[in-house]
Amino acid sequence: MLPAAGIYHFPWEINSASVSEGKTLRTFGRLQSYDMVSSQAILTSQHASVQHCIRVCTKFVEPFQAQLGSLYVALGEAEFEEGEAMVLKARVFTCVEGMNLQLLEKAIEEQRKYFQERKKNPEGSNS
Repeated sequence: MLPAAGIYHFPWEINSASVSEGKTLRTFGRLQSYDMVSSQAILTSQHASVQHCIRVCTKFVEPFQAQLGSLYVALGEAEFEEGEAMVLKARVFTCVEGMNLQLLEKAIEEQRKYFQERKKNPEGSNS
């Protein structure tokens, strides 16, 4: 069976209670650091004057050319290690430098609205 496609989560939503163990998710951020030996990367994102960090396990996507400071999109499963914050076990880790972050955030919001409307009206617009 294929893994789930993953729902977009803003980086500032990831360490909240909305993300549960094993949940497939997509997110984005700037590559702050990458440790090839431990297969760990840190993505950061600024929101409302707060810097948010996401730890990413990269062992399933290596080798890759790490471009520190560049924008990345990650897709993977959330895992919680004992006594530590959530780690995203990446299946996809793509550099998307040059992407317009404001448009990406707007697209995520529009997608969420669409899915909420679809839940409210499961029959769709078949009439």
